[in-house]
Amino acid sequence: MAWLVLVVSGVLETVWATALNASKGFSKLPATVLFLVSLTLSMGGLAYAMRSIPIGTGYAVWVGIGAIGTAAYGMFALGDPVTVGRITCLVLIVAGVVGLKILH
Repeated sequence: MAWLVLVVSGVLETVWATALNASKGFSKLPATVLFLVSLTLSMGGLAYAMRSIPIGTGYAVWVGIGAIGTAAYGMFALGDPVTVGRITCLVLIVAGVVGLKILH
């Protein structure tokens, strides 16, 4: 159960990061509210998961999921550049997250 909560919390990290961008410095109320709610749920889920997952593994997986999701959202929805180098780096992050899960 902790791993499922951790993955959902990582996805919520992507939500709060993109909502933070959309809030335009907290000047857009709906995006600001989405940021605050998703941030709270993401952190709460991370805290719950870390009851049974070691901190180094849990935090790295959480950040990795959030980083991959946010980068992918930026590339596919916001027009961020899609380059071989960026994709390679994201694949390496995925490999690290999978490796941490396997070695847990």
